[in-house]
Amino acid sequence: MRWRAMRMDAREAAPPAGAGGRAAGGWGKWVRLNVGGTVFLTTRQTLCREQKSFLSRLCQGEELQSDRDETGAYLIDRDPTYFGPILNFLRHGKLVLDKDMAEEGVLEEAEFYNIGPLIRIIKDRMEEKDYTVTQVPPKHVYRVLQCQEEELTQMVSTMSDGWRFEQLVNIGSSYNYGSEDQAEFLCVVSKELHSSPNSLSSESSRKTKLLQARGTRL
Repeated sequence: MRWRAMRMDAREAAPPAGAGGRAAGGWGKWVRLNVGGTVFLTTRQTLCREQKSFLSRLCQGEELQSDRDETGAYLIDRDPTYFGPILNFLRHGKLVLDKDMAEEGVLEEAEFYNIGPLIRIIKDRMEEKDYTVTQVPPKHVYRVLQCQEEELTQMVSTMSDGWRFEQLVNIGSSYNYGSEDQAEFLCVVSKELHSSPNSLSSESSRKTKLLQARGTRL
């Protein structure tokens, strides 16, 4: 009876026929994956790192309608180009991409395999790139103000909100006030704007409407 029990235990522990032990798709420590014709060899522990992922369910023997090739490797009809970064992420938890590899392609595969942490990392990186691209270099805005000599000191001293003095041009006397000539000046001031494209467009539109309104009054 003891010998019969040992034989039964051995049969239960052995992989099913056709699995091939270590060379099989998922019954040994090592697992073979045939992704789009390219074979990847990894461990069951690596594939099971994300418990809710397609790969974890696959190597745990869940019924996922996945065929095997002649070597026992699981057949997965996906692009092998983007599977490398997926597998490496499961190995060490970091996203490493070649400079010519599109993040959109890796994201598509991460979503297929349902690897949540990797999906979030790629989306964050893509959002950061989009934000950097939409940044607009500082734009310098200049204004020319006309003032009389007696108003000049007060005007320069009360400039605020980022405006700074650039140049002063004497345009001569326009009229006499009492016994003194009142000289007039053109004062050039500037301001540096840091804006997104949308805000610059709205600011330009606002200034255009303002100038049009002034022209109507004139």
